[in-house]
Amino acid sequence: MLETLSKDPKGAKAPADGKSVISLREHIVEIISDSGEGAQKCGQSFGAISARMGNGIWTMEIIPAEIQPPARSVEGASGNRIRTAAFPVDNGGDETNLVVGFNEQVLLSRVRDHELTDDCIILLEDKWRTDRDPEIAKAFAETVDMLTGRGYKVYEIAMEEECLKYIPDPKRGKNMFVLGLLANIYSLDMDLCRQQIAFIFDKKGKQVI
Repeated sequence: MLETLSKDPKGAKAPADGKSVISLREHIVEIISDSGEGAQKCGQSFGAISARMGNGIWTMEIIPAEIQPPARSVEGASGNRIRTAAFPVDNGGDETNLVVGFNEQVLLSRVRDHELTDDCIILLEDKWRTDRDPEIAKAFAETVDMLTGRGYKVYEIAMEEECLKYIPDPKRGKNMFVLGLLANIYSLDMDLCRQQIAFIFDKKGKQVI
């Protein structure tokens, strides 16, 4: 588990399961998806919550290389890069320490552009490993093997499976699942997380919130 990057470390809560807490001066996080899957909203929210906790923040949008790119394409990578630190920051920093990928293809553009640290932690949607299309399943397995072979720490996450426990269409909630995942990893203030979700979905009503 990672302790909040708050300037007041006493405000960070240790994990209830007793796991060790790592205190960081700064970290760079990316959330990457196909266009329209909500990675940018997730990243903006993560940055806003961290800023309200007193951290220095710099966010950068990751824009697709093509207009209306096909799903699961390298050119379709869309998302947000967030540098969060226990001191004021005035740029996006260098290489990314942790990246969340909604599929393996959108990660490839970040790898090819050398945007990730050599030991970057990758949290990757696992649904593609058992996709009905054998070519998609093969591409996923080959990409994961390549990433781990390069030294990246890849963790396959059952994002869609977990979202289906709450909503019939996981695409409408996956970005908020990822926000919750990051909130847990970085020990973000859960009350601030709830306030942020209420703010961004205010016009959609209490049921959506």
